[in-house]
Amino acid sequence: MSAETSAPAALTTDTVRALLADRKIFPGVPEDLDEDAELVLDSLGLVWLLHVVEERYGLVVEPGDDDISQLTSLRRLTEFLRTAERAAERTAADGGEHRDR
Repeated sequence: MSAETSAPAALTTDTVRALLADRKIFPGVPEDLDEDAELVLDSLGLVWLLHVVEERYGLVVEPGDDDISQLTSLRRLTEFLRTAERAAERTAADGGEHRDR
C-alpha cells in the first residue's frame, strides 16, 4: 500500500505556506513568506487554518493559549502542526484514541 492511499501527505513548510498564501483567507500573507518572518494570525484566521488542516489532512488540533502565543512564524506554526501530526500518527499506530491538549 502506498503512502498516498494509506494517509494524506505530511504537512510541510511548503504546504503550510500554501495554506497561508490563500488570498481569500489570508490576503496579506505573501506566497514567498520566509520561514522566520513574523506571522500574526487573528483568532478567526487560526480557526479557519485549523479547519482547513482538518479537512485536507484529517488532523484535529486544539491548541492551548500557550501554543497560540508561540505561533509567531511559519516555522513555528509548521513545527506545531508536525508535532501534532506525529502525536496523532503514534496514537493511531497504538490503536488508541487521539486527544490533543
